[in-house]
Amino acid sequence: MVRFTVLASGSKGNSTVVTGGHTRILVDAGLSCRELLKRMALAGEDPATLDAILVTHEHQDHINGLGVTARKLGIPVYFTEATHRAWVRWLTPRRQMTYAQWLEQCRRQAAERQAEAQAAECAGDDAENEAETATDADAGIPAEAAAIDTTSADATSKEPEAKNDKEKPDPSWLPAVEYFVSGRPFRIGDIGVSPFTIPHDASDPVGFVFEAEGARMALATDLGYMPPNVKAQLKKLDLLMLESNHDLEMLRDGPYPWQVKQRVLSRVGHLSNDAAAEFLASGYDGQATYVILGHLSESNNLPELARVAAERALSNHASLLANRLTLAVQDQPLSPIHLS
Repeated sequence: MVRFTVLASGSKGNSTVVTGGHTRILVDAGLSCRELLKRMALAGEDPATLDAILVTHEHQDHINGLGVTARKLGIPVYFTEATHRAWVRWLTPRRQMTYAQWLEQCRRQAAERQAEAQAAECAGDDAENEAETATDADAGIPAEAAAIDTTSADATSKEPEAKNDKEKPDPSWLPAVEYFVSGRPFRIGDIGVSPFTIPHDASDPVGFVFEAEGARMALATDLGYMPPNVKAQLKKLDLLMLESNHDLEMLRDGPYPWQVKQRVLSRVGHLSNDAAAEFLASGYDGQATYVILGHLSESNNLPELARVAAERALSNHASLLANRLTLAVQDQPLSPIHLS
């Protein structure tokens, strides 16, 4: 059984379940754990049967619920090493400071070290004095009293240790981490996974081609343009999920700040409806039974605009059985698509 279930797609969260044989993979965890489990229930997917989580890149709309979900289900997470490092940094950001603040911190730390050294010297002198006094008085102290004093001291010294045991858990801890390298296929159970590099402003972003029981499925979203390596991967597919993020006019006239518009329009940003349509018209072989448009912007796109652009492009690949067009949405899962 091969199945592809989009749980959510858009700037507020992305997640998809890929099923092949006895293996189920969650691709990205961009919603909270609670919402992911809710979406899976709505789509008829059982979270307890998931075998792994695959991560495309470290942007928040793809990893928002990653740690909690992986820990709750006790399953491994597959990253590239650079993406894992970026995710850990995102969870544990370092505080930035000015040069003046850094100098003040250095002075304060030096003063604290000096105070600790002076305190240690004083403690050493006091200990010597106490030792001399104790030696003089040893003959008059019963053994039982000495034992009680020692026990009390031990108990007191252990109190801070008990408090330290209650420190907050590490938010970046995962049940297991597995690294993969873009361009090197690998397997998770019954599913073959071929990661490929995509042009996006993340540490090491990837798309995926999945193979199971003779079916091929590809996921290619969050890419600024369609380079040759991506086009080469998106051939002879049974299912293609492709980004159609924004309408160019809506983005230019929309509410985003200019620098954000520039980022989205850049070669490491997102595919427009026109760019997706251009690929479907001239770079796509037309063999996929299903084409899913994903990552549609709620602010800078309309489903009707994305659909019309894609339908016009797909008219070059007329077929009764292929290119059934579907749009993934942000607020609800799509019905599972069965390929065998």
